[in-house]
Amino acid sequence: MAFDLRYTGIRVRDMDKAIEFFRDVLGMRLTYRRKVPKNKGEFANLSCKEGSAYLELNWYADDSPVAGPYREGDELDHLGFKVPDFEAARKKLTEAGYPVQIGPISAGAWQLGFFKVIDGIWLDVFSITERKKKAKPKAKSVKGKKPRK
Repeated sequence: MAFDLRYTGIRVRDMDKAIEFFRDVLGMRLTYRRKVPKNKGEFANLSCKEGSAYLELNWYADDSPVAGPYREGDELDHLGFKVPDFEAARKKLTEAGYPVQIGPISAGAWQLGFFKVIDGIWLDVFSITERKKKAKPKAKSVKGKKPRK
């Protein structure tokens, strides 16, 4: 089972200021921003021009079920690992003594769960079912004529 580190999630106090810093000062690109009513939070993804990993900024309201008191130094929110088979990864982590704490969650092609592991570090383990591309139909040829492209 391969666990591929894809992103790091950090907790921020002010989403707009954090986005402004990473975008305007470090030159990162905001690729996605979404409010999550279920956990009374919001997240934003930023990426660099090179590389496949990204930074996820997380903000939670004071009464969010996943927010604790914010203390300087607690900015690491979670690490995101992509796996080829979510159920196999869940089984491996559970057998190692780390059962899923939030989830499992199915959302379209995504399956994910949050696992609290050593020293209270959270992992977001996810898999994405890749959609199969439809094959383009082959052009028919008529005797003596070439197919149109």
